[in-house]
Amino acid sequence: MGLLISLDPEVLEIAGRSLRISGTACLLASLICLPLGSLIHFRHFRGKRALINIIQTLFSVPTVVIGLFLLVLLSRAGPLGQLGMLFTPTAMVIGQMILIIPLLLGLTISALSGVSKEIVDTATSLGASGFQTVWLVLREARYAVLAAVIMGFGRAISEVGCALMVGGNIKGATRIITTAISLEAGKGELELAIALGIILLLLALIINVALNRLQQR
Repeated sequence: MGLLISLDPEVLEIAGRSLRISGTACLLASLICLPLGSLIHFRHFRGKRALINIIQTLFSVPTVVIGLFLLVLLSRAGPLGQLGMLFTPTAMVIGQMILIIPLLLGLTISALSGVSKEIVDTATSLGASGFQTVWLVLREARYAVLAAVIMGFGRAISEVGCALMVGGNIKGATRIITTAISLEAGKGELELAIALGIILLLLALIINVALNRLQQR
């Protein structure tokens, strides 16, 4: 607790980096998933149900599998090795994006499906364009969509496997809360690990409170 009370620079640095990496990953994933989820929801095509089932199956994909995939892809011998992204915050952002995209995509589709069909029919009968109809449905489902984004952020900031494999847990560069806890606990440096663990629990509490408030709305 002393490290938290004294606002230890190392603790603040690690927490800040975690928020930046996970926040960036969540924002980029949201920019991809909101329009893509809308497209999947409003379009009728062959294999749509199977695609949604695959997306939902990927909700629980292990983080180490994504980490292994990116490690092979970004290593020097891999197809993207010359980009030099391995063991950088960029690689961690990409890994967390891949991790939460199925979650955001599936929950966005689910949120849009919960909007009454009468709203779509009314908008169409009043002459609304396709874009206007999609925007109207998104507005109606905004709390559920925002809850999906918050859940995606929570999933991103709490993962450890992928971040450790593609980030390398480099001090001052890629060390985040979860990887630092793993390292410090392994070294027996429990004070720093506990301080970071408390921060992670506080973030989880904030996320749950935000979700509960959105669900009440």
